[in-house]
Amino acid sequence: MNMRNQWPVLPIVAGLASGLLTGCGSQEGGSGGSGSSVVMGMSDDVLATDPASGYDPGSWLLFNNVFQSLLSFPEGGTEPQPEAAKQCTFTDTGTRVYKCTLKEGLKFSNGDALTSKDVKFSFDRTLRIHDDAGPAIMFPMLDEVQAPDAETVIFKLKYADATFPSKIASGAGSIVDHQQYSATGLRKDDEAVGSGPYKLDSFSKDEAVFSVNSGYKGTAEVKNSGMTLKFFHGDQAALKNGLLNDKVDFAYRGLTADDIADIDNDTSTGKGVDLVEGTSAEVQHLVFNMSDPVAGKLGVRKAIAYLLDRDALVDQVYENTATPLYSIIPAGIAGHSTAFFDTYGARPSKTKAEAALHSEGITGKVKLTLWSTPSRYGPSTDAEFAAIAKQLNASGLFDATVKSVAFDQYEKDIAAGKYGVYVKGWVPDYPDPDNFTAPFFGKGNVLSNNYTNNTITSDLIPKTAAESDRSATDKTYGELQDVVAQQLPVIPIWQAKQYAVVRDNVYGLEYCLDASTVFRFWEIHKG
Repeated sequence: MNMRNQWPVLPIVAGLASGLLTGCGSQEGGSGGSGSSVVMGMSDDVLATDPASGYDPGSWLLFNNVFQSLLSFPEGGTEPQPEAAKQCTFTDTGTRVYKCTLKEGLKFSNGDALTSKDVKFSFDRTLRIHDDAGPAIMFPMLDEVQAPDAETVIFKLKYADATFPSKIASGAGSIVDHQQYSATGLRKDDEAVGSGPYKLDSFSKDEAVFSVNSGYKGTAEVKNSGMTLKFFHGDQAALKNGLLNDKVDFAYRGLTADDIADIDNDTSTGKGVDLVEGTSAEVQHLVFNMSDPVAGKLGVRKAIAYLLDRDALVDQVYENTATPLYSIIPAGIAGHSTAFFDTYGARPSKTKAEAALHSEGITGKVKLTLWSTPSRYGPSTDAEFAAIAKQLNASGLFDATVKSVAFDQYEKDIAAGKYGVYVKGWVPDYPDPDNFTAPFFGKGNVLSNNYTNNTITSDLIPKTAAESDRSATDKTYGELQDVVAQQLPVIPIWQAKQYAVVRDNVYGLEYCLDASTVFRFWEIHKG
């Protein structure tokens, strides 16, 4: 999730973790909360408590636990299931009218009834506010939301979009109380009123405290009595010490591989720690500004593609806490191919890189700056880019340097077109290939790299979006990935693995780390 201008921090090991049937979503939940309260430490901040604004991993972590959506992703699954809705379906053959029927007796945590009026209000509000840091960008297809009666919601779309159910199952589909939120402005008090399994009791710069919502009616089965988030603001050393000194029960997002090795070998504490690994669809790309006088040349981009050694980066910088990625759609997501492997190979080729440069009439060293940002995409991003520069320079074909800029300035500079080559990370909003393609191409794309391709935007993406049988889109997505591999607006670098480091009396984290990107508080408990 990020999504646009708030690309996420990569979670945990070596700065890595980005879009999934049984398990936590199999039965109706209830009051639950019989276990102990749990304390979680993470390096991310939660940038918003209002779903019309938050579009970052930390905020969606809060939304997925405090608010309900009509649908949700079950643990380990990629198909959304009913959550606040009793059922949802497309009522036309063109996937342009989507109807949901709400469960009976839904209430917000303050006791207000949740009806179709609140659902319509929530979507209308997000689109009306259209916050720059919010998820409104996910719903360009949404024409009108109707609430003909208290339990029925009808979405009318401007064009066919078979991925619409997945989009409303994400944090962007969070339902708010129309009596507690302004229709035209964001909430400013850092409070939240939802109908999810947890209530937000307090929120401050350094922590957020959640208790169990006893009135919740949904699929989550709560196994603890509450959750406290401790924010470490990118300070990996403090997060590590918090885990070792029993200040937190587990750490998620922010520990480096070295930190984990140190913790694993530490014998000074009475209790040990365990490493829990899960799957992830989080990815990182090298992005090229197509209007840049150097990076805008296809031969330069091809030379970089021929010289990039992903295996060395994953081994030396990330200590194998990621896997090399050879396409824009990651492994585990439908439609994944190996377009970059097929086109450029896995092993660096100076000969092919040199030929690519010669095709542009370039015979001298290419002077190039790789732009990074120190922590937004993980604590090892700067080291990774230094390693990439070293790979390019070792070929004798480049004179590459790295500059790292604080994230706020970094985003402004990218928007202003000041960088030729830069890093972007992506945590998916929902686990469908659409979310790794549609946001990246065409006017206003999240990469801000001046790349447009009419075949992609006018043919391939609309064709895949209209296909309700998602498995039938593989061929078209294969064509799209081949176009990207040939034109090189981006080079995919790696796909994250996802980790949490837990004290040995904490359980359930394995149900929180999957490609849905939904972190399920309710699965975590102490033994």
